[in-house]
Amino acid sequence: MSELNRRDFMKGTIAAGAMMALIGPNSRVRGANDAIRLATVGVGSQGSGHTKIFSAIPGVRYAAVCDADQNHVDRRVKYFADKGVKVNGYTDVRELLERKDIDAITSATPNHWHALVTVWACQAGKDVYIEKPASHEIWEGRKMVEAARKYNRIVQIGTQKRSSEAHPEAFEWIRQGHIGKMKWVRGFCYKRRGPGSNGIVHGTNGPNPVPESVDYNKWCGPADMVPLNRRDLHYVWHWVWNTGCGDIGNQGPHEMDIARWALGDPGLPRRAFSIGGRFGVGETDDVGETANTQIAFYDYKPVPLIFEVRGLPRKKDDRAMDHYRGTRVGNCVQCEGGYFPCDDGGGWVYDNDGKKIKQFSGRGGQGHHENFIKAVRSHKRSDLNADIEVGHLSASLCHMANISHRIGKKATPDEIKAAIGDNANMMDSFDRMLEHLAANEVDLGKEPITMGPMLTMNPRTERFVGEYSDMANMYVKRNYREPFVVPDKV
Repeated sequence: MSELNRRDFMKGTIAAGAMMALIGPNSRVRGANDAIRLATVGVGSQGSGHTKIFSAIPGVRYAAVCDADQNHVDRRVKYFADKGVKVNGYTDVRELLERKDIDAITSATPNHWHALVTVWACQAGKDVYIEKPASHEIWEGRKMVEAARKYNRIVQIGTQKRSSEAHPEAFEWIRQGHIGKMKWVRGFCYKRRGPGSNGIVHGTNGPNPVPESVDYNKWCGPADMVPLNRRDLHYVWHWVWNTGCGDIGNQGPHEMDIARWALGDPGLPRRAFSIGGRFGVGETDDVGETANTQIAFYDYKPVPLIFEVRGLPRKKDDRAMDHYRGTRVGNCVQCEGGYFPCDDGGGWVYDNDGKKIKQFSGRGGQGHHENFIKAVRSHKRSDLNADIEVGHLSASLCHMANISHRIGKKATPDEIKAAIGDNANMMDSFDRMLEHLAANEVDLGKEPITMGPMLTMNPRTERFVGEYSDMANMYVKRNYREPFVVPDKV
């Protein structure tokens, strides 16, 4: 397809989307027996899972797959062919979106593609299931919401825990005051990452050849098309700022979203800051950039949200990870008279002496994909368990912490404690971080901690204000690479 034809395509889809928005949702309601024609964009690890899960849902018929890596495309085409299903394979999502017979797409691309593929799909009249985090930056997440609303599309974020059966009942029970007023909510991602440990991104001497099966221009898309200075292209992009958001933006959106849910789904907090760093990689060929150990504080009123990331084990040369009251990846809601440590399937509520009070259980998020298909059929946004705006706000919390980290400065533990001051909840997290780093024999003289500034957010404009705002707002929106540009007006 020529670049001219692609421009014509985009103009046409914008006009078509606008017309569809005027027609209204009822024109898209489908009966229970009508097939939903589906395609998946980004069919590596997570995307291959999409094809297996969605193709097993009654009434879903796969039409196409797309990936910038031809090997990924070929494997998925063969997967369907072995089942007697013919699907078309693409390496350019714009060609796929031209298909009038495709009703919806699911997408599991790297983070830097999430916003653009969603906006383009909405403009082309497709409903969208997009993986977390919703966006790579705060600004483009709002553009995803605007596109969904303007073109009247169903857009679900892949935070599967929003389809949990246990959490709604538990949070309502807690809000009724059965264990007193809520004091704080914490989220945790204590998880080993990457080849070996520590989320190491193995570097190379000079540019590394891009795999022959990959169209690197399309793979980079909106991101800077920089030389590949690492051994692996796939997955470890999470730990590089150009394409990823670290583990607070990888696993974090799941637990951050549950924490916001527990608080009653507030918008963005007025203030936030980060403490952390990339530790335990000093004597390796690591070229990763994101923090592998991090604490983020969100100044919600009256109850703060605190998030903790640990990529190192519980102690040096161990394989097991730390936990907080038995939770390694999940959340904990602390109230005056007890606490609720919860994971995918719910959990027990305990009193402050550790005695079990009440259990909340049920399916975790196994029905999330079915929920999307249900909403595509009804074309009612109210049927969605995780609308794109929910995902945008939870992802933005991750971005706020990362922005504080990126403009932060190296500091000693005493300097950080002085800055924390009388914030007892944050001091507790920081003291435990110091114990954790000491157990991993991290020399803070050689690998100092980064203390990010307290940033103030205007929740209405979704931009920072006040001190440090000039620097912080530089990270709210990226510079896009033509022609892969998220438009100001979607």
